[in-house]
Amino acid sequence: MTSTAIEPAAVGNGRAVELQAIPQLTVEQLTALMVEATSAGQRVSAFFAAPGNHGPEAPATSPIPGNTGAIDLYVVLADDANNRLRVARASLAGEEFPALTPQCPQVHLFEREIAEQFGLKPQGHPWLKPVRFQPSWRPGHDAWGRPDGQEILPGVMPPGIPTVAENPGVPGADFYRVEGEGVHEVAVGPVHAGVIEPGHFRFQCHGEEVFHLEIALGYQYRGVEEKLRGGPDKRSLHYAETLAGDTTIAHTVAYCQVVEALSQCPKSPRAQALRGIALELERLANHVGDLGALANDVGFLPTASYCGRIRGDFLNMTALLCGNRFGRGMIRPGGVGFDVDASRVAELLKRLEAARKDTASAVNLLWDTPSVMARFEDTGPLPPEICRQFGIVGPAARASGLARDVRHDQPSGIFRFVQVPVSTWSGGDVFARAYVRWLEVQQSLVFIREQLQALPAGALRAPVGPLAPHRLALALVEGWRGEVCHVAITNERGRFARYKVVDPSFHNWPALAYVLRNQQISDFPLCNKSFNLSYCGHDL
Repeated sequence: MTSTAIEPAAVGNGRAVELQAIPQLTVEQLTALMVEATSAGQRVSAFFAAPGNHGPEAPATSPIPGNTGAIDLYVVLADDANNRLRVARASLAGEEFPALTPQCPQVHLFEREIAEQFGLKPQGHPWLKPVRFQPSWRPGHDAWGRPDGQEILPGVMPPGIPTVAENPGVPGADFYRVEGEGVHEVAVGPVHAGVIEPGHFRFQCHGEEVFHLEIALGYQYRGVEEKLRGGPDKRSLHYAETLAGDTTIAHTVAYCQVVEALSQCPKSPRAQALRGIALELERLANHVGDLGALANDVGFLPTASYCGRIRGDFLNMTALLCGNRFGRGMIRPGGVGFDVDASRVAELLKRLEAARKDTASAVNLLWDTPSVMARFEDTGPLPPEICRQFGIVGPAARASGLARDVRHDQPSGIFRFVQVPVSTWSGGDVFARAYVRWLEVQQSLVFIREQLQALPAGALRAPVGPLAPHRLALALVEGWRGEVCHVAITNERGRFARYKVVDPSFHNWPALAYVLRNQQISDFPLCNKSFNLSYCGHDL
């Protein structure tokens, strides 16, 4: 039992629970629960607000945009050591709640997001700024002092928030500024060279040394969570597939698991195996592409050139599965959209073996080249304790020695029956983040080969019935960047009253800012690529 004296609801990955079964805590109890849980090593997978009138104990009215009634705070806690997911909630009586960030840094961005979306102010938050510069979902409850419907561009602070001139170096100002002789600013973006998504990076430097990096995002904001409310409808699956294009499979699997949990739809072993194959092909394409990009950032062209081509080979294997290189159309509620026959399996195995040999030849050049290792090693180290405090996920966490992998800790689908070893390394530097990718590439190759050689029988797709009302459904998937989290809450009609998405980049962007401290500014491209975080996955 926790000190709240009320246990959170246990929810299996890819499962649903009645809203009545989720304990309704006070804000003080919820705060105590989260602080105690994270201090004990648990993670905050999601922390978000939702209109509070969608439970069976409330009037039978659907939550709609502009609702000014009660608001609930929900938390999803991942207890990886015990393979458990726990959910709790608290209802807010007013417009404020005590910030948890000073005691639990991993909710830093979540609390800023809650303020921006619902106008609920976490009192005592050390850096309360917009996350995406999106309009408030509750007209008349704008946390940033904007008139209803006023658009504010990223990097342009809304009225009512102190400026640097008024409060130099004070959290809440437009950009943090370091004062002192010889200190200067370097601003990069949001428009970058090449075909790349927009994001703004502002460095506070003394000479070449970076004192502080501040990252401003929001240029890719599309309002996907808002558009998913009231679903599922004919566009909902499309939104899931395009949340982050390079993570199409992971996000779509998470969305489908939520829908299947709410409709109690079974999936055949064959469909689960094909989903797993698609997910690992996505991991292979991106990991190999990242290793090539890291080689390019240090001017090592042999690996950069080869990996660019090999990434295309893995993308073409996904296209062989479903006709699309990024996997659109492959994952469908109830199963998958495409099957493979014996000839296609043989072709995939042939291509897989060729790509395995080519990848080994190209990537091992990195580890055998002293000039590459001199740039990778001891660059951008991320200590394990900072990983724990920030709630870092995916290869970035595993490169700092943390064995965090949803496939192992919170398995769903095929990974309930087939175990993939967790690949970790120590050091937390650029080399570690690169080498963990290489270890995972090898594990994914083995997994795909074994699944293709022993595909079980079964239907491709089961019919999906109506979604149960007054439920919360939760799905975690280990995407190639890390944990993808989807949470849906249904109203009395079985429609999405709230749909929450947490891309791994949302957890990990603060880590990039951290690792640049006391580094050379010329190390930024290398550190940035070693995380390779998503702008649109963060912005939604």
